[in-house]
Amino acid sequence: MTGLERTLNFLKQNNVDYPPFHPIIMRWAARYAGVKYRDFCTVPEVKCAAMIKCAEDFGIDWVTVMSDPWAEASAFGIQVEYPQDSLPVDTGGHFPDAAAASVMKNYDPLNNSRCLNRLKEIEIFRKKAGDKFFIVGWVEGPVAEYVDLRKASNASVDFLTEPDLVGKAMDIIVDSAMYFIQLQIKAGAHCIGIGDSFCSQIGPDLYYRFAFDRQKKLVDYIHSQNAVAKLHICGNTESILEGMISTGVDIIDIDHMVPSVERFTPLLGHNQVFSGKSDPVTVILDGNRKTIHESVISDYTDSLGRCIVSAGCEITPETTIENMKNFKSSVFELKRPGSLN
Repeated sequence: MTGLERTLNFLKQNNVDYPPFHPIIMRWAARYAGVKYRDFCTVPEVKCAAMIKCAEDFGIDWVTVMSDPWAEASAFGIQVEYPQDSLPVDTGGHFPDAAAASVMKNYDPLNNSRCLNRLKEIEIFRKKAGDKFFIVGWVEGPVAEYVDLRKASNASVDFLTEPDLVGKAMDIIVDSAMYFIQLQIKAGAHCIGIGDSFCSQIGPDLYYRFAFDRQKKLVDYIHSQNAVAKLHICGNTESILEGMISTGVDIIDIDHMVPSVERFTPLLGHNQVFSGKSDPVTVILDGNRKTIHESVISDYTDSLGRCIVSAGCEITPETTIENMKNFKSSVFELKRPGSLN
């Protein structure tokens, strides 16, 4: 069973040999492949080679275009610098106020190098590994993208003082994202991830005011294009998890900060699953085979067998090869009704 087959069958609750393994590896992948992170972010051939190598060497079931949140922001005019071997940073071009953001123009993914790179990455994945691995494209969600365009401190004030203008800006963000989604699916993505990390910081009232309907619009559009939708929100999302499920998204990432998902599992639709939620530091980085396996089994049991094996967020680049192997081997201890093992 290939990673693609395993993932699609798991989503449909069909028989699988073992649950899919989808660790988030960005800086870890670059380090393992021996490439600079600047090249990983900006050279499609480098990222794809690194991701495919990791998938093949460690039995990972997906490959993804994820590396940093600045592709769409750069298309909106944000200036970004790419240090040789650390995370990209925004250096200017932010919108001066909510009013300016509310009348910004939709970006054109076909007129921006980072967006074009993403399309090329998906094309490379599809050509070299499309039958083997679950290919995941990416867009930033409305809240996260607005924060990128205004900076977190300014955006946090805008949410409270200029909600109507913020809403108009987010509608532009969503409209632009829908076109980018269409292009990524046409390029060969099986799934589109929506990264809306800041939602865990704004509380449920603002989540439902700004994020929920717009996330659902993106999910519905992804489904209309016959693709799978994934939602990634960092942090403790317990207070908004019911809303995240109600968007209809297929894969819901769960950070290790969420105490338990057991009471939310009955809310999942037939094709919905969680993904997570081992702590990438205390478990995957600092743990050993025993503690990693215990964590994965506990999380899987907590989800009643409705969870893709992953960490709560990105695997740290310092994680050892041995512990990545330990993480992978944990899937062989997991069973659920109807599984083949």
